[in-house]
Amino acid sequence: MSKPRALRLGVNIDHVATVRNARGGQVPDPVRAAQLAIEAGADGITAHLREDRRHIMDDDILRLKETISKPLNLEMAATTQMLDIALKVRPHAACLVPEKRTERTTEGGLDVVAAHNHLKPFVSELSRAGIRVSLFVEPSIAALDVARSVGAPVIELHTGAWCHALDTGDAERAGREHGRLRVAAAHAAEIGLECHAGHGLNYQTAEKIAELPSIVELNIGHFLIGEAIFTGLSEAIRLMRRSMDAGRARAVQ
Repeated sequence: MSKPRALRLGVNIDHVATVRNARGGQVPDPVRAAQLAIEAGADGITAHLREDRRHIMDDDILRLKETISKPLNLEMAATTQMLDIALKVRPHAACLVPEKRTERTTEGGLDVVAAHNHLKPFVSELSRAGIRVSLFVEPSIAALDVARSVGAPVIELHTGAWCHALDTGDAERAGREHGRLRVAAAHAAEIGLECHAGHGLNYQTAEKIAELPSIVELNIGHFLIGEAIFTGLSEAIRLMRRSMDAGRARAVQ
């Protein structure tokens, strides 16, 4: 029986900045949160620099790149402004995500089929700069095939619909959405894409999704920052790591 692949944890620190910005000033500092997350076992740090700068600011990205000891994953819209920033900062990775001013948080994956010609030059420019590019997509075969055709080496599956179905007690829909995630993760491996997943995950859903052996990274933010209010950030991350490891231990079966 083969050993399952290691599962990385990327911690999104956006909502530390949300709390800071609610009052202004410099605290709480998302860079300090990133450092604590790494000490507690995070394999990388994710931050979304939105067009409206509602949480992470440009200076946060610069300070993260300069100070953290683990890879920085910059979530960004596929716009010229964000491309220029990414090429200047040179994060380890860039995840292209959809973005609307009216949304509270990212509502779904990129419509990569419709945006094929728009996305391809962004993927090319970022890749030429040595930045690992991922596309945040819905768990569909068509989306993954298009991601591969535009040259993205990594996809991140949107787990939000599955998590929402579980939260609202819709067992039938939850079963369908988990099935889509399972099929998409397997297809990613078949066509040579590295597969990540994220959005709406908590301890229980992270443990469950970790059972899919093709997924090699989870990116989790809002839940961890919320739990940190009650348990502290380091403990929340340690518990998340424990849940992920428990699920991954079952993946080989």
